[in-house]
Order: sequence, then C-alpha cells, then structure tokens
Amino acid sequence: MKFSEQWLRTWVNPRMDSNELVEAITMAGLEVDDVDPVAGDFQGVIVGEVVWVGQHPGADKLSLCRVSDGDSTQDVVCGAPNVRTGLKAPFARVGGFLSDGQRIERAQVRGAESNGMLCSEAELELSEDGEGLMELPEDAPTGADLREYLSLDDRSLDVDLTPNRSDCLSIRGVARDLGALTSQTFEDLEPEAVTPVHSEIPSIRVDAPQACPRYVGRIIRQVDTSAPTPMWMRERLRRSGIRSIDAVVDVTNYVMLEMGQPMHAFDRARVRGGIVVRMATEGETLQLLDGQTLELGTDNLVIADHQRPLALAGIMGGEESGVNEDTRDILLESAFFDPVMLAGKARAHGLHTDSSHRFERGVDWDLQRAATERATALLLDIVGGEAGEVIEIASTEHLPASTSVYLREARVAEVLGMTIDRTTIEEILSRLGLRIVRLHRDGWEVAVPSFRFDIALEVDLIEEIGRIYGYNRLPVTEAEGRITISAGAESVRPLSRVQDHLVALDYQEAITYSFVDPKLQQRIDPEAASIELANPISSDMAVMRTSLWPGLLQTLSHNENRQQNRVRLFETGLRFRREADGIAQESMLAGLITGPATPENWVNETRNVDFYDAKGDLESLAGMLGKTLEFEPAQHPALHPGQSARVSADGKVVGWLGTLHPQLQKMLDLHGRVCLYELSLESVLNGYVPHFKVFSKFPEVRRDLAILIGEETGWAAVEAVARKAAGDALTGLRVFDVYQGQHIEKGQKSVALSLYWQHPERTLGDEEVQGLFDTVTQALQNELGAQLRS
Repeated sequence: MKFSEQWLRTWVNPRMDSNELVEAITMAGLEVDDVDPVAGDFQGVIVGEVVWVGQHPGADKLSLCRVSDGDSTQDVVCGAPNVRTGLKAPFARVGGFLSDGQRIERAQVRGAESNGMLCSEAELELSEDGEGLMELPEDAPTGADLREYLSLDDRSLDVDLTPNRSDCLSIRGVARDLGALTSQTFEDLEPEAVTPVHSEIPSIRVDAPQACPRYVGRIIRQVDTSAPTPMWMRERLRRSGIRSIDAVVDVTNYVMLEMGQPMHAFDRARVRGGIVVRMATEGETLQLLDGQTLELGTDNLVIADHQRPLALAGIMGGEESGVNEDTRDILLESAFFDPVMLAGKARAHGLHTDSSHRFERGVDWDLQRAATERATALLLDIVGGEAGEVIEIASTEHLPASTSVYLREARVAEVLGMTIDRTTIEEILSRLGLRIVRLHRDGWEVAVPSFRFDIALEVDLIEEIGRIYGYNRLPVTEAEGRITISAGAESVRPLSRVQDHLVALDYQEAITYSFVDPKLQQRIDPEAASIELANPISSDMAVMRTSLWPGLLQTLSHNENRQQNRVRLFETGLRFRREADGIAQESMLAGLITGPATPENWVNETRNVDFYDAKGDLESLAGMLGKTLEFEPAQHPALHPGQSARVSADGKVVGWLGTLHPQLQKMLDLHGRVCLYELSLESVLNGYVPHFKVFSKFPEVRRDLAILIGEETGWAAVEAVARKAAGDALTGLRVFDVYQGQHIEKGQKSVALSLYWQHPERTLGDEEVQGLFDTVTQALQNELGAQLRS
C-alpha cells in the first residue's frame, strides 16, 4: 500500500515528524518498506503561462514562446509538442536549478534567446513522462512557486502489509491504526446519500450469490467525460503509484485508495440489457482493458450483460464496455466477492491488479453502499451528471456473519507477560473500532466490525492490544514451565545418522518442492491418486508429490544442463497420498546416482554407476542402521524392466530400487544410466540395539562351495537357505564368483560361495565341519534344485 504522508495527515495528524511517524507505523506491525520524496530537488520553478507561441526561424521542431511569470514575460525556446497559447506549465526561471543539478541560464538556441525553461514531469522527477510539458490547471496562479502550489514537500510511504491486514489497504484503514497508536481522534468518513434525480435503475441479476453475496449499482446520466481530473486528486493518485487516466476511472481508483473498496464504471450504452453476475461458460472469451483476450473457464466469475461478459469479476474490466470520450451515461458498480472464490484467479491468467490484490485478501463486506455514495458525490462534482437510485442485491446467507469474541483480562496478562489496566484495554479496543457489547467480571465481549474480518479468536484481540500498547513496552521475560523429557528408544536412529552416512558415501543432500508437475508424477507413479492444489503456484507445481523421485529427477536435469555429469543426490521428506480416510503423509528417503562411479583420477578405471552401486549404498546404510534389507525382482512403471527390485525389511515392503526407465529418461532428456531408490524412513530408522559379544579365541574354519542353479534364482534365496542349514556356529557367508558361459548349461549359472564357522567355546573338528557343509549342500539341492559343480 503506497500513499502520501500529507494525505494521511489530513485524516490523522499526530505531533511527530516524518521519521517518527514512519517508526510508529512500523512498530505497529505495518512495516514501512520505502520512503520516497514525491518530487525531485528543484528550486526556482514557478507556475508559468504561455502568452504567445511562434515558429522558430531556424528549426522546424522548435517554437518561440513568451512566458509570463506573473510580473513580466520572458522569451523562451521550447521543443515540446503540446506548447500552446494559454497553457500553464512549470517554468524554471534563470538562476533556478532542476532535479539533475542543471542550473538554468540565459542561452542562445539556434540564434534565438531563451530566458528560462518550460518543464515536463520527468524533468521535475514527478513521473517518467517526458513526452511533453506538464499541463497545470487553468486556475493555477501564475507566478506561484510550484513546490508550494502542489505541496511537493511531501513523501510517499510504501507499507508492506501481512495478508491478514487488508483493512489497511486504504488510507482510511492506516489512519484508523495511526489514530489508535497515537491516541489521536479518528473521524471516519461517512458519505451522505446522494439524492436521486431520475428514476432509472439498472437491471441486476446475481446467479452466483455464493461468489458475489453483495452487488450494488447506480446509473449516472449526462456525465462529461472530457472534464479534467482535479490536480489534487491526480497528485494523490500519483503519489500512491497510480497513473491518472480520465476523471471517471480516477474517481473509482481514488475511492479504492481512500476507503479500500475497488469499483468499476461501465458505459451504460454498451451494456446490452442488464447486469448478470455469473460463472463463465467453458471457452467463453473476454477482451480486457489492457488489450489481451482471455479464454475463460467455468471457475471464473464474470460480470456480464445479457449477451456477453463485460468484466472479470474483482480483477479487470472489459474493453467493450469501458468508459471512453463518447460515454454519456455510466453504470457504477461496487461489489463484495468471496476471497476464496477469487484466490489465484488473477495469477492463473498472468494478471495482478490493485482490485485483485484487495479482493483476494478480503474487503469490508459492509462497505459497498457507502463507497458508491462517495464515488457518486465525487463524480457529480467533477464530471457532473444526474444520479439515479442505488440498487443493492444481497444474499444474507452467503455474507459473512457478524461475530463477537470473548476476551479475558487474565489471559491478556498471561500472553503479554504484564498486567494492563482495564481502562487502557477498553480505550485501545475503542480506538480500533472494536466495540465492547458486554462487560463481565473477568473480561469483555467484543463485537468484531466488518472491516476486521481477520479477528476471530481471543488471541487476535490480545495481539491488537499488545500492538497498540507498544511492543517496546512489553517486558522481556523467559518462558517458564515444567518439561518432562522422556527417554527415546535406543533402537530408533536419528535422521542425522542417515544423512551423515550418505554424505560420507559422497552424496549431496537436496531439498525440493512438495509440489510437482502432474504430468511427470503421472508418468512416475501412475497408480497413486494425486492431490491437486486449490491454488497452485504454477501449472508445473499443481499437485502434491506421491514420491520424492520427481524432484530429484528435475534436480538432476538442472545439473546436467550445467555440464555436471557425475551427480549423487539424496532427499528426506514427506510424500502425500490420498486414502479412503483422508490424506496420508509418510516420511521417505530417496536417492539418485548417475555418471562415473568414482571421481576421475590416475588410479581407478573409468566406470559408470549401475544397479549394484545403488544397491551397495543401500546395504551400507542398512548395515550402519542394523537393518537387513531384502531385494526381490519386480516391475515398477518408472524403472527399467529387468533392472528393478522391490525392497523389503522384516517381511514388509518398504521401497523400490532400480534403473530409470528408458522412456522416462528420454522424456526428461537425461544422459547416461540413472539409478535411484526410495524407502520408507520409518522402516529403516527403527533398527536393533547394539550389544556386546565376546570374541571367540578358537580358530575359524572356511569351506568353499560351487553350485549350479537356475539363473532366475537370486542370491537372497541362496543365502537364506544356506544360513538356515549352516547352524549357529556360522560366522560368515560370502559369494565370491558368479559365472555363466562355456561349460554351463543355458538357463543356469554357477555361484561360488565361502562359508565360515567358529565356535565360541571349542575348536570345531573336521568331521563336524564336514557334516555342516553337507547339510548346507543337501538343503540347497532339496529347496532350490541346486547341483554341486564338478
């Protein structure tokens, strides 16, 4: 919210200088982001009147002028296209200087003498408009100092508001707060009703009352749209960052800044039939005032006539019904739109307007009639005309309900850390427009006005009391309370152990958005029902992620586009899945590797990562956590067929591991093999409790075994059978060779493994070890159909 300090002081004028005023507003929670002078630092510039204009004899694009400064006339050479006899414009006299430091001196321009300079707005740093001279009103006093005439010793304050304080998106709201802060009298604007002089009323029908609970309209006939906007209004608009367009539009913008109610004016002659507030039909189009044409959907609220849309409700009017120089009758509208209904609609079309900014955050739902009366009075003063009756269409059931909040005196002291006397609390509430409707022994029942719809709870009122009383006056206290620390389970590892271990394995941690591209997610996880966002940031961040893979893959793409060919990433975070009883959130761990297995050096051979590198990283992590992971070949839509595995722990499926599917790799334009995995964090963080075990002092025995087995049989099955049959004295089981080729039948493979036995209390004999070895061999033959390799 940007506004002029002088304008604010016409409402509330505390006895403090500009810096103290800015500090007071900021300390109240309305942070002042920027303070700028409203004009450049120029001197010696007055209101000049052009009394004669002639052609410069030596230049086609220059004019010879005589300019009156109130006492005498001066010869001036001017190149502005809009210079003319009778024009009043800023005139920099000889001896003065402009904002850029240029001193005005007598000069010869193409052989003609020039004693001064007629100025544009840009030369005075009033705006960026340097196309022509700044035109002043005809009644501007010739010879008057321009700074004094336009009150240019002023500053524009730019206040950064939190979304809940949309009541301060108006000079009226900021003034109310300032009055409460400084104990100054705030006199609210209460426009008097304009007496109608004709009986024509607009035809208005609201077909979407939930989206538009209140719509107010009035017809003003015989207006003069050529009438200029008064300089005082143009200046207040300019100092608020709004460009003057024409008197009708300027008035609607002025009322928006003054009262916080966005308004719009239609050309009555271009409205066919009457006004209909409805939802757009699919594919309907609307050309906006800025020239662009929108294709609307059924979720867009429009202001239409009986044939076509006229405006995108709460955002921008349409070109076909806008006020222009031929307009004689206008239809003035003022409405309340449901903020939830308008949320994100402007951004969805690439728009952001002053109106949408206010309506999305909420406006006073009881302000529309008063704003209409205020705008009408201003229009009648500026463009003339005849006002008709005000018609209001309201749906009481869809309007916000008036509420009251119970405030306890003891709770105020508890939250703020100090006792504030009842009289002070009541004065603060009163100055903020919060009416006390009932007194209680321990507190108050406070009625919440329509302009403070952000107040719903007791703590909201306490915040207001603390804010106005002064944050700097509240005591600095330390929180006190009984805290019971419960012992954590030793079997549960902290997340930091996982993160530190993966970093030690040369991974980098990534943090990606929980919002992902619905098309990419559908390709990666087609079986999961996505949760769509009601108000997405953009179309490629429109659903909640059901997997961490989309974010990691897009991060990989970002890195590859910047010539990073060796990438190792992991992420921990939530995934979101829709279930029958609501939305389930689950903590996940995901990882991704691609490129060379090791950094380039003179020792290691160059080898790209594969499935087993990723599997090894998972097994390393599981070993550190005290978990045993099992890998079973299975198909996943995002993974390469034949290079993917379902991961289980304690007999429960906990995730997936594999190589990225070639089609998905092509879709993302990724280069080289990409291996990735994803596990449920809960399943891996809950491991075993380490315990001490005495080392055996007796010798360890090793036996090697080579078997022929079907190529579809995985190592996990071989290991499980062998461990079960080998007995309690088994201390190690490792595979050291896998072979397929010459002398091995098709469909089989040779697996060589080593078994280690060591008894904790005695030396194992050869016969005992051979018996265990034979038991393992027989179990592999019986359960897996293995054969000893000769």
